[in-house]
Amino acid sequence: QVQLVESGGGLVQAGGSLRLSCAASGRTFSSYGMGWFRQAPGKEREFVAGITRSGSNTYYADSVKGRFTISRDNAKNTVYLQMNSLKPEDTAVYYCAATRRSVTTTTYQYDYWGQGTQVTVSS
Repeated sequence: QVQLVESGGGLVQAGGSLRLSCAASGRTFSSYGMGWFRQAPGKEREFVAGITRSGSNTYYADSVKGRFTISRDNAKNTVYLQMNSLKPEDTAVYYCAATRRSVTTTTYQYDYWGQGTQVTVSS
């Protein structure tokens, strides 16, 4: 069992930055691929970024490529999402998720989810 707790969300102006953190419980964090997803009101949850167990490979949605960076610290059981050059369309609840499988963009492949953190970008 893995419990995930996100933090770092908030209100920011367009062009600003935020850093999200996701702290995981348990001793097996390094056994999981990790992903960040987001869900805006009235929209489906969508993949934002993913990182492999060792952190050697990362993946991004086209909409955030070049602006967002995912990273992880296995010693601290934490995954991060650095978000720069934020746009109003980035406004959403952001979720981190853990998968025993390979990192993927599909939500149903993830085994554990956090409760989410709200990110609001004002224009």
